[in-house]
Amino acid sequence: MNEIFEGYERQYCELSANLSRKCTAALALDREQKKQKISEIRAGLEDAESLIRKMDMEARNLQPNVKAVLLAKLREYKSDLNNLKTEVKRIGSGNLNASARDELLEAGMANSLTASADQRSRLMMTTERLNQSGDRIKDSRRTMLETEELGVSILQDLHQQRQSLLHAHDTLHGVDGNIGKSKRVLTAMSRRINKNKWIIGAVIAVLVVVISLILYFKLK
Repeated sequence: MNEIFEGYERQYCELSANLSRKCTAALALDREQKKQKISEIRAGLEDAESLIRKMDMEARNLQPNVKAVLLAKLREYKSDLNNLKTEVKRIGSGNLNASARDELLEAGMANSLTASADQRSRLMMTTERLNQSGDRIKDSRRTMLETEELGVSILQDLHQQRQSLLHAHDTLHGVDGNIGKSKRVLTAMSRRINKNKWIIGAVIAVLVVVISLILYFKLK
């Protein structure tokens, strides 16, 4: 439920009950006092109309499912306001006989009591909704804090893993450098071995030729 709407609703319920009591009190007043009281009531009716307009604007900006419920309540408040206007017109007409006046007085007292009871019921329901909203806000805040703590913990773990990966990358880079150096050393050694093989082969060939020449000349 929208908190702004509920605020306007509380104000309207209190104002409606107050206007009902003033209508009942106006029946027992003399002419001049009644005029003054009616002027106060009409000013209150204007305030009530303003509150209904505000509630209507607020309700129409909400989601469809919530809006439907609030507009239904608004229809009840508009009907209540129209009844108050009708009662004020009858009181201000000045054409009431004693029996009609007594009937209006009794009806006004009954309406005042009914309005007060409705007001208390609505206020209790509104207070209960506010308490529930407060509990939901507390739960949401606690969940948000827990989520924030979990997020911080995850970020710390990710940071540690990143450091580990960077360290592993540096280690692998060092190993790769060492492998490159070892490869170059092995290549140089292989070249030297091949070179030594050619030298030894050439020496053996020279020795074979020399020995052959020596044998040739001795045997000749």
